[in-house]
Amino acid sequence: MRIRNVAIIAHVDHGKTTLVDAILKQTGIFRVNQQVEDRVLDSNAIERERGITILAKNISVDYLDYKINIVDTPGHADFGGEVERILSMVDGALLVVDAVEGPMPQTRFVLQKALEHGLSPIVVVNKIDRPFSDPDRVVEEVFDLLVNLGATDAQLEFPVFYASALSGTASSQIEVSEGEEANILPILDGIIEYVPEPEVVTGGPLQMMISNLDYDDYVGRIALGRIRSGVLNQGQEILITHSDSNTIRKAKIGKLYTFVGLKRVAVSQIGYGDIAAFSGVEEITIGETINEPEHPWPLPAIQVDEPTLTMVFRVNDGPFAGQEGDYLTSRHLRERLLKEAKTNVALRVEETASADAFKVSGRGELHLSVLIENMRREKYEFCVSKPEPILRKSENGVEEPFENLVIDVPQAHLGAVMELIGARKGEMQSMDQLGEDRLRVTFVVPARGLIGFASTFLTETKGYGIMHHVFSHYGPWAGSIPERQYGSLIAWETGMATAYALANMEQRGTLLIGPGTPVYAGMIVGENSRPDDLAVNVAKKKQITNMRASGSDDTVKLTPPRILSLEQALAYLASDEFLEVTPISLRLRKAILNRQERERSRKN
Repeated sequence: MRIRNVAIIAHVDHGKTTLVDAILKQTGIFRVNQQVEDRVLDSNAIERERGITILAKNISVDYLDYKINIVDTPGHADFGGEVERILSMVDGALLVVDAVEGPMPQTRFVLQKALEHGLSPIVVVNKIDRPFSDPDRVVEEVFDLLVNLGATDAQLEFPVFYASALSGTASSQIEVSEGEEANILPILDGIIEYVPEPEVVTGGPLQMMISNLDYDDYVGRIALGRIRSGVLNQGQEILITHSDSNTIRKAKIGKLYTFVGLKRVAVSQIGYGDIAAFSGVEEITIGETINEPEHPWPLPAIQVDEPTLTMVFRVNDGPFAGQEGDYLTSRHLRERLLKEAKTNVALRVEETASADAFKVSGRGELHLSVLIENMRREKYEFCVSKPEPILRKSENGVEEPFENLVIDVPQAHLGAVMELIGARKGEMQSMDQLGEDRLRVTFVVPARGLIGFASTFLTETKGYGIMHHVFSHYGPWAGSIPERQYGSLIAWETGMATAYALANMEQRGTLLIGPGTPVYAGMIVGENSRPDDLAVNVAKKKQITNMRASGSDDTVKLTPPRILSLEQALAYLASDEFLEVTPISLRLRKAILNRQERERSRKN
């Protein structure tokens, strides 16, 4: 059976995972009457909650006399490490573009990566049944984008398919001719016609790059990659090499798997050109090459864009430590972060001067927050610091990372949004009209200016605004950006927050907790209405006396507290504050809990 290896790349929410659903259904992977949930490949809980793809997934379908291996990749630039390594496994790319929105920031990002790998795109203009769709304009915009990215003449001769992944239809023509059967299969015909066969060294020794890792409770770590040369057998003795290291070690393949639909199926042998998976080697990592013992022959290591944001993960030393989590110690934290760094190639983990703290750097706020959320769900308990940009020195002085920000907003909200972005040192690059009352505006903004911006942007546009951003370049330091204008309300003793005390605190600012919340000295319980921090007693109880005044026993009515999400809590942090993360709670706190020590440190 002949093989085709293809990746599906696109901007967030342009429909690539839905397109895979349609392909699976129409190639017989699912029974006709089988109940299948939408976006079946987004199996991770966070992916389903947020409606985004975070982890690359492998599937395969048999169509005509071909085995087509399809990899669904993330669209968000924060998960560019996933995109980078997957593109090394394939020979072509399906570029999915929304028929209304056209190319967006992440479209540019994933397409640039595909071109760098020498892949020629097949363009799928999706959602052509949406109101205001304009497929012709979108195809022209894709062509212009390819030209700007330096595509070759061959890459500019891209085939186009017009699709509605939700309806399960596709065609090489915008208008489907009468009598033509409506299904998604023309895209598979296009893959066979336009994606080249895998480049392999016929008759050469074994060579396979490890591009992804998985885990199974029964067989342990599973390594995935494409066999560039030779044949891989179950139980085979192998040599593990790396192009950037002289370390060579021997190992033995355990179980060997190929992909059939959504499943891994055990086989005894897999030949060159196909995507394979195997167990039995626990210490294997992404970027290593599998060879025969007699023929060390490493492939070039995967190159991934450098991180742009960093934060400190440290052991939780607060009074409530150990009450809600199972994994608390520095050993637990260190092992988990190093394990993540082995599979998350865009992440960097470094030791610090303290044995209880680790510097973790990632591609952006979303990249780091997804790691934090995953660790919460795995019962880890720890503290994190305020995210900071990774700076570098050059001939021009200190440089910081900048992002390309694209916003779609109703015209009425543009002025307020421009003011917000201006305060964050953003500079407008272009403005386009979208329909009668919407505008698309492009900015270049320092990465630190976008920390916590999303929630403010949604509030300012009353939920009607859409924003996307992607790394642009390193440039000269843009100057100071106004941080939080208000101080914190800080609990000065441990206890239980009372409605009586909180009612008095409401005059001081915005509450972040409600009555009945356990608090400790140094924990942040609200936002002060003034710039300075203020220590408050939220556990104070009403004194009981023999005197009863009219109405004294009425129920205290409080304004509902402002409950912060994980991203909002990270954005709230000041440089002397931590976010305490547990499986149950998110608590803001001061780095120094003791009030006297905190005051002494501030004066020094």
